[in-house]
Amino acid sequence: MNAAAAGDRPWLDDAAGRLVRPFTVSGGRTRPSIALDLMSQVMATGATPLAYLGPEHGQALDLCRAPLPVAEVAAHLKLPAVVTKVLLSDLVDCGALTTRPPAYRHHPTDRALLEAVLDGLRRQL
Repeated sequence: MNAAAAGDRPWLDDAAGRLVRPFTVSGGRTRPSIALDLMSQVMATGATPLAYLGPEHGQALDLCRAPLPVAEVAAHLKLPAVVTKVLLSDLVDCGALTTRPPAYRHHPTDRALLEAVLDGLRRQL
C-alpha cells in the first residue's frame, strides 16, 4: 500500500485506488449550498475558515490563490465535480472563497459560433 505524506492527501492503494470514497469527503452531501457552474471562477479571499473543514478543503483553498474554474479545481483534487462543488460552497459559506460567474465570450446559442463548430467538424470528416 502506498500512503501519501502526513494525511494531507487521500490514502491510495496501488490496486484499489482511493481508499476514502469521494462522497465521504463531502459528508455524503450531494448538493452545494450555492449554485456553481463548472466554469464558475473561484478565488481565495485571504480569510481563514473559523472551523476545521477537512484536508480536501485546505487543498482546494491552496489551489484557489489565483482564480480557477470549478472544473479545474475538481481535476486537481481528483474528485467528482459535484463533490468539489460541495467543498467549494463550504468555503464560500465561511468567507474563505469568493465566486464569480463564468465570462462567456459568446452566448451559448450564438449562431455564428455553432456554424463555426459545424464547419470545423465537416472539415474533419
